[in-house]
Amino acid sequence: MAEQPPVRHGPDPQPPDPWTRLRAATPARIGLGQVGDAQPTRAVLAFQAAHALARDAVHARLDAAALAAALADPPAIRVRSLAPDRPTYLRRPDLGRRLDPACLPSLPKGDHDLALIVVDGLSATGIAAHAPALVAAIMARLPRDLGLAPLVVAEEGRVALGDEIAEALGARAVVVIIGERPGLTVPDSVGAYLTYAPKRGTRDAERNCISNIHRNGGLSYAAAADKIVWLAGEMLRRRLSGVALKDDQLVSLAGSAS
Repeated sequence: MAEQPPVRHGPDPQPPDPWTRLRAATPARIGLGQVGDAQPTRAVLAFQAAHALARDAVHARLDAAALAAALADPPAIRVRSLAPDRPTYLRRPDLGRRLDPACLPSLPKGDHDLALIVVDGLSATGIAAHAPALVAAIMARLPRDLGLAPLVVAEEGRVALGDEIAEALGARAVVVIIGERPGLTVPDSVGAYLTYAPKRGTRDAERNCISNIHRNGGLSYAAAADKIVWLAGEMLRRRLSGVALKDDQLVSLAGSAS
């Protein structure tokens, strides 16, 4: 008599999910599965929560007084753009690029190598969370003989606002730390834009950018500060920035070690 196969009780075991390893390698929403013709409820709710965080970050107002006090002692200089409020700032990017003339008297003209400006941008949440630690890391790495302008905090600003501020301060170069446009994975990312000879009308091609500075798998404060200080030094040494300044730090380090 032939041997009978064993009797199975309960449902068949689920096959391994081929997306598991890929999901572990990226924060992107992939392989979410489906229930009927729709996504699983958990995936839908997670997407809605991430979207709400991104919207909140865009509309959030920066507590500029608290940030200015946290960045420097005495507190950093506070300025603002021509955008009178957050809704106008979001609708009128051009106003966010221009300095309110009433702020000019608070910016003392001097002979400075570098200006460091913190701007709320499109994520005041990110600036509040990361700017104090990032600025501290940058300051700890700057050469002692570097002529640093007074620290500035700007409200309702875009990247180009830093050009007008740095020009008013008399700085040869500028680093603008700004809240980046929130995404559905990270709502509080920060970027840094570096420009040599900043002035009103500077083109984006004349800037160097370091992006995705945050704690959720992004660039660390230490790594970002290392890169910012290196680029700032090269800008001042070569008297250029943007597409003319290549990020060849690793090549330079390898050459000096050989």
